[in-house]
Amino acid sequence: MSIRPVKHESLAQPHIEGAGVNLRRAFGFGDPSLTDPFLMFDDFRNEREEDYIRGFPWHPHRGIETITYVLAGTVEHGDSLGNRGTLGAGDVQWMTAGSGIMHQEMPNGDANGRMHGFQLWANLPSSLKMTAPRYQDIKAPDIPVEVDDDGTVARIVSGEFWGKKGPVDGIAAEPSYVDISVPPNRKKTFKIDTYRSAFAYIFAGSGTFRDASKPFGVLVEKEVNGEEVHLRDMSGDRTLVVFDSGDEVTVQAGEEGIRFLLVSGRPIQEPVAWHGPIVMNTREELVQAVNELRNGTFIKASA
Repeated sequence: MSIRPVKHESLAQPHIEGAGVNLRRAFGFGDPSLTDPFLMFDDFRNEREEDYIRGFPWHPHRGIETITYVLAGTVEHGDSLGNRGTLGAGDVQWMTAGSGIMHQEMPNGDANGRMHGFQLWANLPSSLKMTAPRYQDIKAPDIPVEVDDDGTVARIVSGEFWGKKGPVDGIAAEPSYVDISVPPNRKKTFKIDTYRSAFAYIFAGSGTFRDASKPFGVLVEKEVNGEEVHLRDMSGDRTLVVFDSGDEVTVQAGEEGIRFLLVSGRPIQEPVAWHGPIVMNTREELVQAVNELRNGTFIKASA
């Protein structure tokens, strides 16, 4: 057994997306090989309605799959296939854009005005770029929840984990997507297939994946008396941790415990040509997609 070392660690950065939604982007539009097959990860977490209510109006996608996981509030969605629905707290939606889809996602807060969720983009291999679009909507009660003897809790969205299989399937990247909570000061080891890319995204508490000895903080820059200094923020919140090769990861939870997403997938290792919500393999394919958007042939007839 070999523990995966940390290859990259960073703090999710503020970003405005859609029609003016404030979010934090952990990765995206950078080097896609770092997290292959995953392209982008956004954390949309707000308590003020004006920061999310304008949502993500109608827009296209091609060549990718997206997973949306809601923790608080709701997301109303609709698409060019005629699908309509609402995701509530704990619900998940996996969308295969494939050959092309138009859709919208409109968030609403809970009773306290809070809206919190994540969206992950997964690449499609060239052989499936033009596959037929589809949706998988999964309600919270259908997602397995496992509790270990030490109080560690795992919600298994996709893939196999602790002998249970998540309800989302048929995804090209064969992903494992697990929401894990580890109690305060506990040390825990999780197995990951050696041949998969893997990352963790911390969104509550603190901990370390490095040597599993003491909690780490996020390196932040602050100005003190006109000089830039580096400090350690021990919250761990909104931290991305990308792992190198190995077959297990070990986490040491801090004094408040730690909650994070543990995500892994099979690398595609193909060229990436990327323009906004369209991801293909070559520039020529991108140009073709944009031309189809302009001339009204982007959405393909279903077989």
